[in-house]
Amino acid sequence: MVIIKLWEIRTAKGLKLEAVAAVTGVSKSTLNNIENGKTSPTLANLEKVAKGLGCRISDLYESEYK
Repeated sequence: MVIIKLWEIRTAKGLKLEAVAAVTGVSKSTLNNIENGKTSPTLANLEKVAKGLGCRISDLYESEYK
């Protein structure tokens, strides 16, 4: 199982969903759905979010498979 850590990274940086949506071009509703596990992000959206948050794509997820 893969866990997307968008909420964790976003809140650590003190950002609201609106701010992340503005810098990434990914809609607030899509970001919210990703954070709440209602949808899996596309690779394109992961790239946009990572770039907008100044992190690597690999920083955005955690896998229970080691």
